[in-house]
Amino acid sequence: MTRKPAVGMVAVAGRRQASLDVAKRLEQEGFDGIYCPSLTDNLAFCTALAFSTNEIKFGTSITNMYARHPQDFAQTAAFIHEVSNGRFRFGVGVSHGPTHARMGIQAGKPLGEMRQFVADLRSAVQPISGELPPIVLAALRKKMTQLAAEISEGAVWANAARSHMAESLSVIPEAQMQDDDFFVGNMIPTCISDDREAAAAVLRRVLTGYVQLPNYQNYWIEAGYEEEMMAIREAIANNEKDKLPDLMSTRWLSNVTLYGTASEVREGIEAWYDTGLKTLIVVPSSAKGNQMVALEEVITALR
Repeated sequence: MTRKPAVGMVAVAGRRQASLDVAKRLEQEGFDGIYCPSLTDNLAFCTALAFSTNEIKFGTSITNMYARHPQDFAQTAAFIHEVSNGRFRFGVGVSHGPTHARMGIQAGKPLGEMRQFVADLRSAVQPISGELPPIVLAALRKKMTQLAAEISEGAVWANAARSHMAESLSVIPEAQMQDDDFFVGNMIPTCISDDREAAAAVLRRVLTGYVQLPNYQNYWIEAGYEEEMMAIREAIANNEKDKLPDLMSTRWLSNVTLYGTASEVREGIEAWYDTGLKTLIVVPSSAKGNQMVALEEVITALR
């Protein structure tokens, strides 16, 4: 029987109560966790999850560390940690260039600023605020992974390459890999459909923004996809972004996502666990509808 992974989800306007209802179902169905990306106010959603669920683990994956003052983050994270009885994981990251531009942020060196952010977060803790939850750093390449092992309680990837995962994890000390309290996760775009080409097309759309980001391009080059990434860079330089979906090879897509029939996705989940990943987070999309449809497809496929 396939192990039930964690699920990535957002609570968008008009469907927030429905999202909480789905979260309750995920808990009842035995899924491993619920992790919330930064498309909406994921800390607000996590606060609601603390009261709407009883046992399932949940967290941000991730919160943009520049979005609030560390003291403000510390107060909110400590509150969620306490009222959830320790089920919350505070995933934080430096986010991406386009997000920084939209927010008017001048980001500096990712490693140094992340180290300072975690130090500032911990120094903001006061008796009135309570204890912080486990902190999980958004990782991609090895230096940030090493920093996560040094100063935090876990590392989480998004859109990692399965073939490269063991190499990424090799810089985490074995004692931490064996420690159940050290979080090691990856957000995996997922689309379940008997029409594999339709599912692949959905995920190519999902990842179109990511393949334009230099940090992701560099990671995927490191992971063995130089040909694809150099072609994508050339298309972007020539203002031919319409070509990007065709440049996302099936070889690459099959390695960084899960798609196809329910049985194929179940097999893919097990293959991901074989890399050493502890928390597999499927991020559902659907070839037939919105996120709510996609979540239902995941629940049904993994019963």
